Amino acid sequence: QLQLAESGGGSVQSGGSLKLSCQISGYPGSPLCLGWWRQFEGEERESVAEIDRDGVTKYANVVKGRFTISKDSTNNVLYLQMNSLKPEDTAMYTCAASSTYCSFIRPLADYEYKSWGQGTQVTVSS
Repeated sequence: QLQLAESGGGSVQSGGSLKLSCQISGYPGSPLCLGWWRQFEGEERESVAEIDRDGVTKYANVVKGRFTISKDSTNNVLYLQMNSLKPEDTAMYTCAASSTYCSFIRPLADYEYKSWGQGTQVTVSS
């Protein structure tokens, strides 16, 4: 059973940066697709970024150029570097892992991810 644990969330002022980490354990090999999702209060969660086994990345348009997803395959850690943060980035951020290959044409849907972390809160003040 795969376990994911996020860290690195917190409060920051607009324009600031945060780096989220997601420690992945309990998997015999490398998940085929890893992603970061966020959920605004009272809304459905949305895909922020994903990275496939070969390191190919995909981003939501609203974070493109500001956020960077990366991974340390040796230590099984997924990262999300968030720069130029805006108040509208305030959300609960969650990492997820899938045994399905990332798609070339679209982010995976949430049901295609089988393992999720508990989430870490990011709050950006103006």
